[in-house]
Amino acid sequence: MRKQVIALFAAMLITGFIAMSMVVIGANAMTNQNGTAAANSIATAASAAGSTASSSASSDQAAQIAQLQAQIAQYQAREQQYQAALSSDNTQLTQAASEVQMIQQLLAYLQNHGLIQIDSQGQITVTGR
Repeated sequence: MRKQVIALFAAMLITGFIAMSMVVIGANAMTNQNGTAAANSIATAASAAGSTASSSASSDQAAQIAQLQAQIAQYQAREQQYQAALSSDNTQLTQAASEVQMIQQLLAYLQNHGLIQIDSQGQITVTGR
């Protein structure tokens, strides 16, 4: 029991030390004037560049928007092609399933009337009367 109390006390002491270190580092980062000055100078330089940079930026944005819209149109056309191919494949699958069902019915009919025998391996033997 005494070892558990000592271990608990040590864990709380280490956790408290780490928490205090985090608080000190966070407070230091918040009050550091050097870190925010660099970020502010970039924003100031960007705003001082003038209206020519903003107009070229807006034309760049318009070109990028047009490019993205063209890509969207390509993707939509490709999706329509995929939908058409999927529809065609589903139709073929339905036809194949109905053909398989008809063949199974034919084989069952021939087997029931004693014209063929189908073994466990799937081999068909014509008995013919």
